Amino acid sequence: MSTSGLSDNSIHRQRITAAGVLVTLGIIFGDIGTSPLYVFKSILGPRPVSELLVYGGVSAVFWTLTLQTSLKYIWLTLQADNHGEGGIFSLYSLVRHRGKWLLFPAIIGAGTLLADGIITPPISVSSAIEGLKIFDPELNPVPIVLVILTLLFVFQQFGTKVVGAAFGPIMLVWFSTIGTLGLLQIMHDPGVLRAVNPLYAVELLTQYPKGFWLLGAVFLCTTGAEALYSDLGHCGRNNIRAAWFFVKAALVLNYFGQAAWAMQHVGQVLGDDQNPFFRLAPDWGLIPLILLATAATIIASQALISGSYTLISEAVSLNFWPKVRVLFPTDQRGQIYVPSINWLLWLGCVCVQLWFQTSSNMEAAYGFSITVAMLMTSILLAQYLRGVRHWALPAVLLIMALFLSVELAFLVANVTKLLSRLGILVFEWGLICLMWIGYRGRQIKNRYLDMTSLTDNLPILRELSQDASVGKYASNLVYLTRSKNTREIESRIMYSILRKRPKKADKYWFLNIGLLNEPFGMHYTVHELVPGVAYKVDFRLGFRIQPRINLLFRRVLEELAAKGEIDITSRYDTLQKHHLPGDFRFVVLDKVLSYDNQLSFRERFILNGYFFVNRFLAISDQKAYGLDTSDVVVEHVPLTIQPYRQLELLRVPPEAQPDPVPAGALVPAA
Repeated sequence: MSTSGLSDNSIHRQRITAAGVLVTLGIIFGDIGTSPLYVFKSILGPRPVSELLVYGGVSAVFWTLTLQTSLKYIWLTLQADNHGEGGIFSLYSLVRHRGKWLLFPAIIGAGTLLADGIITPPISVSSAIEGLKIFDPELNPVPIVLVILTLLFVFQQFGTKVVGAAFGPIMLVWFSTIGTLGLLQIMHDPGVLRAVNPLYAVELLTQYPKGFWLLGAVFLCTTGAEALYSDLGHCGRNNIRAAWFFVKAALVLNYFGQAAWAMQHVGQVLGDDQNPFFRLAPDWGLIPLILLATAATIIASQALISGSYTLISEAVSLNFWPKVRVLFPTDQRGQIYVPSINWLLWLGCVCVQLWFQTSSNMEAAYGFSITVAMLMTSILLAQYLRGVRHWALPAVLLIMALFLSVELAFLVANVTKLLSRLGILVFEWGLICLMWIGYRGRQIKNRYLDMTSLTDNLPILRELSQDASVGKYASNLVYLTRSKNTREIESRIMYSILRKRPKKADKYWFLNIGLLNEPFGMHYTVHELVPGVAYKVDFRLGFRIQPRINLLFRRVLEELAAKGEIDITSRYDTLQKHHLPGDFRFVVLDKVLSYDNQLSFRERFILNGYFFVNRFLAISDQKAYGLDTSDVVVEHVPLTIQPYRQLELLRVPPEAQPDPVPAGALVPAA
């Protein structure tokens, strides 16, 4: 079984098609496509409308979309595909050989992306529903938003295959509508197009009172760019680039249209019921626009939720996250459902909505984490351009200087949001700490993994397999091993077979699972350790493949039997006569941290945290490896990583043993 899942005709090299572009609109651009609902409103804020504020704001938005989204992500970052897949963990998989320190930007970037997943759905849906305030300024949109968000998360367990087909057409109508509304408004004031000149943005930052801090609001226009890269594998690079021309045109027209409308209200302070986005529509079109905006924000939230599932699935494969339950609600490739993350995000979204109440309040807390995630991507991207694409060092430094200066400016401008997002900061740094503890805990365990020579034990296995004095434990006995070397194996496995209870079997199987840098590859290698008795199977799986060992191992056995390399027929006389296959029993060794350890404070803290997190979040190895339908025996094994030094216990002859002190007697003080 050797299937890479992708070839030279893979999705990222496919030609541009109308269907591909339509799907891209529905999957990729939901987040960035709904940003006009709140970006320009946030820029204007509680400030009197002025030409400098309007022209400088829309100019800053235009050049942010151009530099960050078009140049960095659409042109440059999309080149960093991992066999057609994108995202921060895909990028990390490409460059991790260049230094162990690169796990830090990968973990920080992933944690901040997940954390902002609890604020993007509330702010998007709230911005759409708040359009109803035009009709009733006293309307409280919170209950409506909570109902929509709850239904959205409940629906995840059924998959989005059916409704997903409608995402593309809906977003096509959305972008066409917002572009047309903006164009009609620009026709009333074509002079607003002068704001394409970047000097207006510079004047806003340098001459407007506290103008630099408005970058925090400007940055919101590009918050979907990171998710755009994460969804590379769903649509393909060429289709994303082709769709971006249409999407950017619609966004720019709408932003400039809002600017043209705002110029009609110079000197006024716009209230919450005067969102420039909805004011572009005629009165008869407000309700249809609100309904369309609600549908678009739901689609944007869906894309972000699905991206969170993929991110966690990759984190599990890379050992950054505890093994959690991953389901496949449909037969569509890549569509997964992670119940624990689904309800964690739902709880976070509900808390954010109840705490902030309105989209205006959320705007003050939005953007900081995405800025950090973009900085982390830039660090990894620099390593990719230099180490994988072999760009000249001056070119890499020049490009990174441009992006890092822009992103650091956004980061500084967003620092003012920290006080309003303390709860979210706790959440995201909690996620980052979980990933770091998971990775370091596994490293410490593996560093002290007690190995023994498999070669020396093979003769014993051969003899045990033929020992008539020992009752047969199973026809085929299967263990999971972390050893990638065919000459050694964990001591605890041999202890389980030979000493804990002698386990006689016709065949012994040792399965090792390794990671491929490509996302969907599936390879295996078989080593015959003792002919007809002991075998080792090395699986190499892509970081987006769930290690369903039960299914994979069965496939290996079928291929080996079909080629005549092994005989899986039962050796029990009755069953052999009817050509029935032999039984298989898996032994799962469940590790628990032994008290017999002498560790440093730092390592003890990490390991205690590792086992604590796994106790509450992780599922058992039996479920994680898809063995819940198999014959599985779980043995608890104490993990002694660094035992106490040898005790100096002195034996004395009986005659030298002092008389015992009678019970209740007082012992004189020394």
